[in-house]
Amino acid sequence: MDIQSVGVIGAGQMGNGIAHVMALAGYDVVLNDVNQQALDAAISQITKNLNRQVSRDKITQVEMDGAIKRIRVSLALPDVGQTDLVIEAATEREAVKQAIFEDLLPHLKPETILTSNTSSISITRLASRTDRPERFMGFHFMNPVPIMQLVELIRGIATDEETFAACKTVVERLDKTAACAEDFPAFIVNRILMPMINEAVYTLYEGVGNVESIDQSMKLGANHPMGPLELADFIGLDTCLAIMNVLHDGLADTKYRPCPLLTKYVEAGWLGRKSQRGFYDYRGEAPVATR
Repeated sequence: MDIQSVGVIGAGQMGNGIAHVMALAGYDVVLNDVNQQALDAAISQITKNLNRQVSRDKITQVEMDGAIKRIRVSLALPDVGQTDLVIEAATEREAVKQAIFEDLLPHLKPETILTSNTSSISITRLASRTDRPERFMGFHFMNPVPIMQLVELIRGIATDEETFAACKTVVERLDKTAACAEDFPAFIVNRILMPMINEAVYTLYEGVGNVESIDQSMKLGANHPMGPLELADFIGLDTCLAIMNVLHDGLADTKYRPCPLLTKYVEAGWLGRKSQRGFYDYRGEAPVATR
């Protein structure tokens, strides 16, 4: 399979990062969203991130200009269907992802590969709602996409070898590293990472330490670049909660029960950096712990 064009569905933090690296690697990209403002914001963010790479001599101005020219934005889902590889990067809710794939199916080329950037949801189950489960797999990028080197590749029960090989070739062209994960809830990275974050929230909930002491302890005591609560804010508390619910429901083990405090923050709309409040308040000049 010779992949030349990539459709990215969802222009949020993950979608614009995926479009960025794909265009920089020479792929023609169609970036799709239901909201024109989201598309405008995505192009602005991609341009800003590319400029930063130029200023740090990571890429040349010519490479940046070429990447920008290769990205086309569209509100029309049929435009995405004409690409060779589709990467769905919508919100981490299974019903939303299923609806996107069902709406996309009539517009797909017969040879198009479908993938999802889901960080936890069953690939086999998503694939079963399409007409090509053998050409469907998980393509999970890490955040922020332009910086992080790992991509998890997850085969569903029906994914064929040709599809897997084509996606692995794309990862190599991006100069990233593929980790092959089995189709179990949350795969590898989030199966390990999210329970740690959830336990940090329990540590806060039970009064073992405050936000700053928990994050400082893990940064200085375990050499983590970010504290777990700071990282949760960066990921999005709604995403963290969604992944913990997938783990809890999919594995039926009480050790994956989401902390009630995490649920409360999400119910309050305190989702982290994207809403300006989470375990830290980002509305001032410097982040301030909320507990």
